[in-house]
Amino acid sequence: MKAADIRAMTSDQIDDEVLKLKKEQFNLRFQRATGQLENTSRVRAVRRDIAQLKTIAAQKRAAAKAKE
Repeated sequence: MKAADIRAMTSDQIDDEVLKLKKEQFNLRFQRATGQLENTSRVRAVRRDIAQLKTIAAQKRAAAKAKE
């Protein structure tokens, strides 16, 4: 996921995307625990996407607060 795409999202869209990725992360952990995970790099990619979404969301909140 690209930062420019995330910045174009609204706060609600970012929250929905984080929730979706958290569910995927949960499922990937279960797959890894049971030995069914084929694409192990996806675990790292999901974790990074969540961090990127949260970082940009925090930046947006800070910018909105600064405008007040």
